[in-house]
Amino acid sequence: MSDAQSGAQFSSEPIRLSQGGNGFASPESPEFWENCYQEGTARWDLGHPAPPFASLLDSENAPLPGRIAVLGAGRGQDALLFAERGFEVVGFDFAPSAVNDANELAQARGYQAQFLQRDIFKLSPEFDRSFDYVLEHTCFCAIDPTQREAYVQVVKALLRPAGALIALFWAHDRSGGPPFGTSLEEIRSRFMPTFEIVSIDRPKNSIERRRNEEYLIVLRKPSVS
Repeated sequence: MSDAQSGAQFSSEPIRLSQGGNGFASPESPEFWENCYQEGTARWDLGHPAPPFASLLDSENAPLPGRIAVLGAGRGQDALLFAERGFEVVGFDFAPSAVNDANELAQARGYQAQFLQRDIFKLSPEFDRSFDYVLEHTCFCAIDPTQREAYVQVVKALLRPAGALIALFWAHDRSGGPPFGTSLEEIRSRFMPTFEIVSIDRPKNSIERRRNEEYLIVLRKPSVS
């Protein structure tokens, strides 16, 4: 589903499972996200890679290929863009159908990529210091804001020394969620004690409904940590 086809955003009300559920699904459960895909309300799924990532990879500042973890990878559109450019990709997502779709697409294209159905907060210690990069796009805004400090620690654990977080943050100020709002100030305060800022850019080619609300930020883990 394209962004243009799904212009509304999530409200703060939980989505009721229409099949096989009883009661309300929490955003902290796989059922919540799987239901979004099954009901066609996965509004973060653009159907194509985020344009700012494509611009980054085409620029003189493009990161060199390496092993990259993609958190909340969904159907793999962003992840497979990096695989196409020579990165070894491991994507993680809560929703089984999204993981299956991403693996099928990677196999069809012959890319070096695999997608796993996992809770990102339970990747340690199995994947500690396993990646040169972590890719962030609509995962930070999807989790409850009370989990954001834990998210920072997940990224830190996944990265090798001197590894980098490549993030496209959606910094809106609307109430409710997911997607939950944030600000550049919060992003700085959350990550700067642990990471060094390499670059902060305001993309000119964000999708229409996120225009002027996104930041493309590269953060580096210290070489000794």
